Amino acid sequence: MYRYCKESVTSRKIDKEEPYSWCSHTIVDILCNEVYLGHTINCRTTTVSYKDKRRIDRPPEEQYRFENTHEAIIDKDTFDMVQKVRESKRRKNVTGEVSKYSGLLFCADCGNKMYFVQGRTIKKSLFSFVCSRNRKHMGEDICTPHTVREQALDELVLEQIREATYEARTNTDAFVSYISKKSSSDSKKELKAKTKELGKLKKRNEELNSLFKRLYEDNVLGKVTNEQFRMLSDGYNTEQKEIAQRMPELQSEIEYLAATQTNTEKFISLARSYTNIAELTPEIVRAFISKIVVHERTQKWAKNADQQIDIYFNYIGSIA
Repeated sequence: MYRYCKESVTSRKIDKEEPYSWCSHTIVDILCNEVYLGHTINCRTTTVSYKDKRRIDRPPEEQYRFENTHEAIIDKDTFDMVQKVRESKRRKNVTGEVSKYSGLLFCADCGNKMYFVQGRTIKKSLFSFVCSRNRKHMGEDICTPHTVREQALDELVLEQIREATYEARTNTDAFVSYISKKSSSDSKKELKAKTKELGKLKKRNEELNSLFKRLYEDNVLGKVTNEQFRMLSDGYNTEQKEIAQRMPELQSEIEYLAATQTNTEKFISLARSYTNIAELTPEIVRAFISKIVVHERTQKWAKNADQQIDIYFNYIGSIA
């Protein structure tokens, strides 16, 4: 549209009635474009052949990347945060909004993400999160709900952010010392737990392959009926799909833990940028929180029973 106004060059893509209406694809390109970081990426696209001039994307390994070729207009931390947000599925709720915790809440027992329960006929104060695995297998004895109200979570997260940022600003030396001692132990513990979980999933996946092969052979030999084969194979397939979905996520988490180190200086700098946090917004949640792990209540279904919720901050991990 800009070129049309300046040079009268037109194309079928121009919408003169809504000249500044950007499509989602354009926004996505902007959000993941490293040019805004000050880098130059060449050979991003190519053609099918010299006869077919249609443009196709080239894989990253075939592109040419030159860093710091011009002034950046966005910092690396913000760019990385955006990529992290985009990795998570951000589904809109019935009101057309996306939960501020989308992709950040996890079940402490099975490791699956928490599902946001809301609706037009439900009061906003009753909106809550439940274990997605439990919800998917409702009626079966697979994990437990781990229910937590969004309102209660907002209060807890806001309080923790305020406390952490206050300590980082006012008692900087003591804060740095405490975080340094705690993070080393916590990171090793979490890395060990996730590596163990990944090993169990790989072993179970191999077991399922063997079980499915044996089941197929028994069906061919007439030892297992077609109905029994269908019922058992459906169960095995469902479990394998869940494992196939969880393993890459777990591998990414392990690589992230192994590669990252505590950076209290960045957190302190962030804390000084937010000196007066009046309410919890999606921006503040993404700026400070890396993940939240929800445990089951000490008494399942009991509304007043104690419930442990672990909050992990960007750069410094858990401080509780």
